[in-house]
Amino acid sequence: MFFLLGGQEKKARKAEKQARVSDATARIREVFLAGRFPVVTTHQVEGRRIAKVLGLVCCRGFDSEEAFFGMAARAMNKGAQAIVGYNENVAFHPDGSKYFSCFGTAVMFEYDPADPEALPIMLQHKFRAQEQLSALNEVI
Repeated sequence: MFFLLGGQEKKARKAEKQARVSDATARIREVFLAGRFPVVTTHQVEGRRIAKVLGLVCCRGFDSEEAFFGMAARAMNKGAQAIVGYNENVAFHPDGSKYFSCFGTAVMFEYDPADPEALPIMLQHKFRAQEQLSALNEVI
């Protein structure tokens, strides 16, 4: 009987985890839509040279956006600056539901000191935070 009454903590943890995932997806969506994280079907990005291949990234889900932005999030967590060779599959089930699979190769570009966007996005955020902290220390 006790196990029936203890479900509130589990529900709260699940809701908290879902909120973190949706926040991360919103940040990834913002970066992608701003054009700072290219996802292309070709094996190169025009005007950029690939310096390092980080490997295959993939994600699956019942929603196409969930699968796409999940794949992009995994690539960004590896330090990628783009995804090349992007491909997606859709599986149709007899009950009418769809299952999406997105995959591609996470890559890093050669560093260009003239381009401030040449660093991986995770490092850009880190350096901006350090600059803001140093500016704040100068004011104090």
